[in-house]
Amino acid sequence: MKNNGPILLVEDDRVDAMTVRRALKELNVRNPLFIVGNGEEALKFLRDRKNPRPSIILLDLNMPKMNGIEFLQIAKNDEQIKRIPVVVLTTSKADQDRIDTYNMSVAGYMVKPVDYMKFVETIKTIRMYWMLCELP
Repeated sequence: MKNNGPILLVEDDRVDAMTVRRALKELNVRNPLFIVGNGEEALKFLRDRKNPRPSIILLDLNMPKMNGIEFLQIAKNDEQIKRIPVVVLTTSKADQDRIDTYNMSVAGYMVKPVDYMKFVETIKTIRMYWMLCELP
C-alpha cells in the first residue's frame, strides 16, 4: 500500500486474519501488518508511542470486548488517532452498520466475500484506492 506504511488489522477471527495476510502477500503488498483482536487492543496499540503509526486501519465490526462501532466512537474523537484512514472489512451487510460507520467518517465499507478469489479482489480494491489517495 502507499508509502509502505504499516497496516493495522483489527480482527478477532484468526482464519480471517490469516486470509488477509495471505491476500496481501499474494498481491505483493510489503507493508508491515499488525493484527489486534478487538477495539480495546487497537486503542492500546494506537496509543502506545513505541508502536508505528499505521497508514490505514482495516476494521472488523463484530468482535468481543469492544466492537468496531465502539472503537470508532472513541477513535474518531481522539486527536492522535482520528485522521488515520479506516476501512471497515466485515461480514455485516446491515444497513445500520454502514450508516453508523460512514457517519463516523470511515474511508470505506467492504463486505468480506466468502470466496477467496473475491476476497483477494476486495483487498486489491482497497490497495488500489490507497495508492491513489493523498493522506493527511
